This record gives sequence, C-alpha cells and structure tokens, in this order.
Amino acid sequence: MFKSGVRELIVGRAAQNRFAGLAVGGTVTFGNDEWRIVGAFASGGDAHESELIADADTVMSAYNRTTLNSVTVQLDSLQSFDAFKAALTSNPVLTVEVKREPEYYEQQSKLFARFLAVVANMVATIMGVGAGFAALNTMYSSVSARVVEIATLRAIGFGSMAVITSVLAEALLLALAGTLLGAALAWALFNGNTVSTLSGGNGLAQVVFHLRIGWELIAGGIVWACVIGVIGGLLPAIRAARVPVAAALRAV
Repeated sequence: MFKSGVRELIVGRAAQNRFAGLAVGGTVTFGNDEWRIVGAFASGGDAHESELIADADTVMSAYNRTTLNSVTVQLDSLQSFDAFKAALTSNPVLTVEVKREPEYYEQQSKLFARFLAVVANMVATIMGVGAGFAALNTMYSSVSARVVEIATLRAIGFGSMAVITSVLAEALLLALAGTLLGAALAWALFNGNTVSTLSGGNGLAQVVFHLRIGWELIAGGIVWACVIGVIGGLLPAIRAARVPVAAALRAV
C-alpha cells in the first residue's frame, strides 16, 4: 500500500495489463515528479481497475489543487445508501451530489455513449443497405439459374405462393447462416478483449473496459438478418412466381 505524504501509488490490474511501464517497482511521472509504483490491486473487473491510486493530499499538493472532483465511499450495506445520501445533502456546509457508482459512470459516459451510438447506427445502416442489395443480387441470380426448375414445379401443380415461400425460405436460411458465422467470428475475436477510452476534460481520465458479445446482441443480429433476408428475397420470389410456365419450359 502507498504511504501518506510520499510519492507512491498503486495500479489497477486492468491498467497494468493494458499499458506498459506500470509494473510494481517501476516509476511514472506525474506533475513533474516521479511516483514509485509500490503495489497492484484488483476490484472485480470494475472501473477502478483502470486507476492509479495515491494519497489524496500528496496528489493535490503535486498538482497545486485544494478541492476534490469526486469521492468514492464504500458503505456497510446497500441499504445504508439512502441514509448516507440524506446526511450529506442535508448538510448546509457541503455542496455535493450523491449517486450510486453505476449512475455516476453512466452520467460521465453519456456523451461518449451517444457518440458511439450515432457512429454504430450509421455503420449498421450502411452495412444493412449493402447486405440488402447483396441479398437481392444473390436471390435474383439464384432464381434466374433455376427458371426451368421453378416452371416445372408450377407445371406439376405448385402454386405461386408455394414458389414465393420456397424462395423466401432460402433467403432466410442464407441470412441465418451468415448471421451465425458472423456472430461466431465476433465472439471469437472480440469477446473479453480490453479496450480503453479517454473521457473528461482534455482526456484526464482513461477507462479500460471489457468488450462483451452477449446473447442479446446475437439475437438482435439474427432478427435484423432475417429482416434483410426477407427484403432481399421478396422481389426475386415474386419474380419467380410470375415466370410464364410455357416460356420457361420452351427454354429447355
């Protein structure tokens, strides 16, 4: 553990695994001073593992500051939060906001999360349109290559709805197979990986977090893939159902 009044600090495991030069016994430079790394800590994979922690008074002295931006408190139990919040907010000497940690980090990352959502939706829309055109091209090619087979089915009694259903089923199966392959690749390549992001004014805070490819993401991908498959297969299916039987059979 670091000592009070000494330029020593401890490093979170996530930061230590992500960045070079943070091994115990090494030094880092902050505030024009060298700080010795005397320990490492783990906290269950939460955001604190991205932090370097030192004595608060020593840090404020090094940066010529007299106030704290935030204070993290460990309570005796979940039930004691309301009493703790009431005690602080009712104190006229203090001007503070008291929040649970998830709520605090959600507020801190709101702007960045909104930016990521906009970028992700733009990329997803472009890729979705491209996938839709690819599905159309694939199914049109499939229908054109099997005009005689489709006409034969029509000639022996299969109706237009049966042809449409078969083409749509093929499009859905192709979309589902592609989705499962994509989900497997995404899970293998990205699930559990650590990434970092800058936040706060002038990038003063850097948070290391783990990517997670969960079942809800995979389910969402399957749903959208099926939608694209239906859109891409509907027009070719209608075209297949409208192929004149006699004309198609004369082409044999």
